[in-house]
Amino acid sequence: MSLGESAAGSAAAGAGKLAGPAGAPCGDEGDAGADVAPGGSSGAPGLPGAARKPAARRGAVDPVKALMHRHRELCERAVDPLEIAAGLEAHGVTDRTAARFRHRDVFSLAEEMYARVPRDGEPAHRAMPSKSPGARADWAALALLPGALCAATVVGLRGTDGQPRLAVAAVGALAVALGLRGALRRGPLSTSHRTTSATRAWTCWLIAYALLGDGLLSAGLEGGPEGPWPLATAPLLALALACAPGAWCAHLFAVRARRRLTASRGLEEFAASVQPLLLGAFGLFLCALVGLLALSAAALDEPPASAGAGALGALLLLARLLTARGFTHAPAFVLAVAGTAEAAALATVFASRLPGCSFLATPVETVAGAWGPSAVPALTCGAAALVLLIHSTRTLTRASAHATPSGEPL
Repeated sequence: MSLGESAAGSAAAGAGKLAGPAGAPCGDEGDAGADVAPGGSSGAPGLPGAARKPAARRGAVDPVKALMHRHRELCERAVDPLEIAAGLEAHGVTDRTAARFRHRDVFSLAEEMYARVPRDGEPAHRAMPSKSPGARADWAALALLPGALCAATVVGLRGTDGQPRLAVAAVGALAVALGLRGALRRGPLSTSHRTTSATRAWTCWLIAYALLGDGLLSAGLEGGPEGPWPLATAPLLALALACAPGAWCAHLFAVRARRRLTASRGLEEFAASVQPLLLGAFGLFLCALVGLLALSAAALDEPPASAGAGALGALLLLARLLTARGFTHAPAFVLAVAGTAEAAALATVFASRLPGCSFLATPVETVAGAWGPSAVPALTCGAAALVLLIHSTRTLTRASAHATPSGEPL
C-alpha cells in the first residue's frame, strides 16, 4: 500500500466504527459515538405522513488525525517514519491495532502520520542527520583507550616493586577508569539514561573480584590468607581490551537492526529478523573475548584465564546494551544479584571458621573441589548473563529499542 493509498483509506474510514466530534478518542482507547440526527435526536420518528429523511452526519472522524493529536509530540520531533513506528509500539500500538485504522501494519500507519504532521513550513520528509565520519572515528578510537591504559599499567606493575608499585597501581586504576568512562560516553554503548550509584558499585565489585577473588577464595579454603595472594591480571587486561570489540559488535548490531527496521513491514517480522542479529553479534563478541583471554594469559605468563572472566565479560556487555537502549531495571537487578552471590561465597568461607559454623562453607567447598575456585564466578556470572540474554531477545528485538535520537551517530 502506497502512502497516498494509506491516507485515502484513513480518510474514508466511516463513522459506523470511529465517528464523533473531531479529536474524539480512537484506537486502543475505544471507539467514538454513533451518528446523530440534526436537532440532537437519534432516529426519532418524524411527523405523521411526512417523508422520513436519512439522518445527517456531523462529519466522520478522521481516526489517524485523532491518533496524531494524541501523539503530537512524537510526530513533531520524529526525523523519519521509523521513529513514529517505534514510539507507537512503545505505547502499545500493534499491527492488529493498526488494522483498526485501515492500515496493514504499524509501519504503514507511521508513514501516513509522518507525512501529515505539520512542521511549520518544513518539507514533509526531512533527511536523517548525517553521521559524521569524524564522530565515528572518535568513539572507535576511544574504545581502544581502556585496553591501552590497562596494558601500560600492567607493564608498569611488572617493572616496579614496593611503594612505587602501589603508586603505579593506583594511578593506573584511575587512568583505566577514566578511559572506560570516556569510551562509554560516545558511540553505540553510550546512554542518556542515568545509572544508579548502586549499579556502578556492583560493577566495580565484579571487576575487582575478577582481579582478586579467585586468589582470595583459594587462600581462604586452604586456611589463609597468610600473606599477599596472587593477582589475576590477565583476565582484567582481557576485559579492558574487550571494550573495543564490544563497542564494535554493538555498532554492528545497531546498524543492521536499523536496516531491518527500514525493510520490515510488521513488528513480528522485525523481531524475528533482529533476533539472529543479536545472537550473532553476541557470539562474535564472545569469540573475540576468548581470544583476548588466551592472548593475555600467554603474554603475561599466567595460567589460562578462567571461564569466570569470560562470563563476566558477557554479562557486562549485555547489561550495557540494555542500559544504552533504556532498559535499566533488569541489568541493575541482575548485576546486584551476581555481585551479592560472589560476596556471599567469600563471606561463607571465612564465616565457617567460627565455632559451629563449618557447614556454611560446604556449598563453596563442593563447587571449588569439583571445578576449582574459578567455578564460583563462572557459575554466578554465567547464570546472570544467561538471564540477561533471554531478556535481551525479548526487549532488544522491539522496534522501539532502535529509534535513533536525532544527531546520534551510529
